[in-house]
Amino acid sequence: MSTVIETKNLQKTFRVHRKEPGLWGSLRSLVKRQYETVEAVKPTSLSISKGELVGFIGPNGAGKTTTLKMLSGLLHPSAGTATVLGQVPWQRSKTFLKQFSLVMGQKNQLWWDLPLYDSLLLQRDIYEMPKNDFEESLDELKKLLDLDEFLKIQVRKLSLGQRMRGEFAAAFIYRPKVLFLDEPTIGLDIVVQKKIRDFIKQYNQRHQATIILTSHYLDDVRELCKRLIIIDHGQIMFDGLTDDLIAKHVNHKSIILTLGQAVPKEDLVQYGQVIKYDLPTVELRVPRTKTSTQAAALLTKFSINDISIEEPSLEDVVRELFTSKDYA
Repeated sequence: MSTVIETKNLQKTFRVHRKEPGLWGSLRSLVKRQYETVEAVKPTSLSISKGELVGFIGPNGAGKTTTLKMLSGLLHPSAGTATVLGQVPWQRSKTFLKQFSLVMGQKNQLWWDLPLYDSLLLQRDIYEMPKNDFEESLDELKKLLDLDEFLKIQVRKLSLGQRMRGEFAAAFIYRPKVLFLDEPTIGLDIVVQKKIRDFIKQYNQRHQATIILTSHYLDDVRELCKRLIIIDHGQIMFDGLTDDLIAKHVNHKSIILTLGQAVPKEDLVQYGQVIKYDLPTVELRVPRTKTSTQAAALLTKFSINDISIEEPSLEDVVRELFTSKDYA
């Protein structure tokens, strides 16, 4: 499969002014300003193939958005190289600009005083789309995003969920081959989040688009992305399959019980760590290698109406990684 995004030792540093607090600090900064260099993204090398949908996660300030801005050409790197679709992003060639899209959950590109349809027409003209291609793409987006109900309503009168679906329509109408989605579902309710996730998945499958997705909603990443990149303090700490991350870094599973009869908490401790004790429901954390044995022992010993064995959530895994800083 061909490589679409490739970086080699890509790096970004910023020169930041530091001012001491108070009036005296303000006066001193007028005479002599103090600067320090902040390494937003450390030398980073990665390769992403055509059609991959990659989760790109990390805490606030980790360097996610800075990386996406370099890959989209909005920022020049301090060092290193990058190519997207064979083009150098910060050269901003017309060919490159027509083939990628950047969606940021807290930014908008729609014209507030115009109906959504007019904004889409502007996109058609900006990207020089043939009329037939535009109509075909619009018909597809209408179905995937349910646009018909508000397509001709002024953007400022749309709800947040409708406006975000409109933003996606504007970003996808010209069928970009590469998409950088930075917190696309932030602030949206659960129903709209699910609709956006379904749309991203279907677009990826239909057009084999290459997509990098950042999100604090780990449901987005877990549902959409087989590959996961974790970045922390500007450095990539993990790059691999989501399932491998869980298997490698979490040595336990959860056994969820619905008891037929009440059991004292102390009688359950020998079978695993009691995480939840809310009768009749009990959750035990059990070493991964002993899950089957302990589940069989519980079924033999106690009256149990229901039992299930669950993997830890991706959110729990990432939280533990950021806490322990153990990525190896």
